[in-house]
Amino acid sequence: MTTPQTILVTGADGFIGSHLTEALVRAGHQVKAFVWYNSFNSWGWLDSCADEVKGHFEVVSGDIRDPYCVKQAMVGCHTVLHLAALIAIPYSYQSPDAYVDTNVKGTLNVLQAARELGVQRVVHTSTSEVYGTARFVPITEDHPLQGQSPYSATKIGADQLAYSFFTSFGLPVVTLRPFNTYGPRQSARAVIPTVITQIASGKNQILLGDTAPTRDFNFIEDTVAAFVAACSSHSGAGQVINVGSNFEVSIRTVVTLIAEAMGANIEVVQDPQRLRPEQSEVERLWADNTKALELLGWSPNYAGIEGLKRGLAKTIAWFSQPEHLRRYKADIFNT
Repeated sequence: MTTPQTILVTGADGFIGSHLTEALVRAGHQVKAFVWYNSFNSWGWLDSCADEVKGHFEVVSGDIRDPYCVKQAMVGCHTVLHLAALIAIPYSYQSPDAYVDTNVKGTLNVLQAARELGVQRVVHTSTSEVYGTARFVPITEDHPLQGQSPYSATKIGADQLAYSFFTSFGLPVVTLRPFNTYGPRQSARAVIPTVITQIASGKNQILLGDTAPTRDFNFIEDTVAAFVAACSSHSGAGQVINVGSNFEVSIRTVVTLIAEAMGANIEVVQDPQRLRPEQSEVERLWADNTKALELLGWSPNYAGIEGLKRGLAKTIAWFSQPEHLRRYKADIFNT
C-alpha cells in the first residue's frame, strides 16, 4: 500500500467521486469528501456507500464556487483530487453561465487555495470532450482542443488554468483526462444508463439520440484506479494524461451489446430532443493511453470488446436491482 495521505476529494458525492472516495478509504487514506451543500443534507451517492466505508471519511458540505469554503475544506490536506463540475452537455446549452461559474471559477478556487496552503499534489479532472471530434486517432494528449459545447469550452478553460498555475507558480498539478467513464451510479444523462434503465423498465422502444458516433468507454474501476495511481505517483506534474481503454466502439454497437446481455428485443427510436446541434456533436473519440502507462503505471483492466462486455455486465447487474432502478426516471430525458 502507498503511504497514507490526507486527501480532499471535491465532487465526492457524484458518480466517479463516490467510487473514488470508497477506494481511497479502503487504501488507508484519510479522506475529506467535499459534497455540494443542500437543504436535504444529502451526500449524494455517499449516502449509500459500501458498509465497510461508512463512517471512515469526513464529509464537508459546501459549494465549489465559494473560495472561502473551498480553502477551509482543504486545510491540512496533502493531496487534492478535484472532480466537482457541471458535466451534462445538453444542460450546458441551456445554462452556460452556470458552467463558467462552476467549472472555471470553481477550479480557480481549488488552485488558488492549494497554492496558498502549500498542497503537495493537485489532480485536476478534465474530459475527452475537450478534444471535440477526433482529427486523428488514437487521440494523444497533443491533439488540438475544440470547444464544441459550452461544457467542453469551460473544461478547456479549467484545464488551461490548471496548467497556468503549474507554469506560473510551480503548483504540482496533474490533469487526468478521462474518456467516457461508465458503471454503477452513473447519471441517466449518459447513454449506457439510459439504455439499461429503459430496457429494465420494460420498454421495447428505446429513445436515443445519434447512435453513429464512436466513443472510448472506460469502466469506473479503471478510472478510479487512474486517480489512485496519480495520488501515489511522483510523475506528471504539469502534464495532461489520457485515461481511456484505447478501444473505439460505436454507440450503436454498445446498444446492441446491452440488449443482448439483457435478453431484450428492442427498437431504437431517435428522439430529436436528445440530438446535439449538428456542429456540436463529437463524432469520434478514441484514446491513446500510452502516457498513463509511462507516467502512472496505469493500464485498463476492462480493455477491448471483452473488457467492455465485462464492464457492461457489472453495470447492468447494478442498475437492474429494484432499489437502484427506482432512483432513475426512465420516462424522462435527463439533461
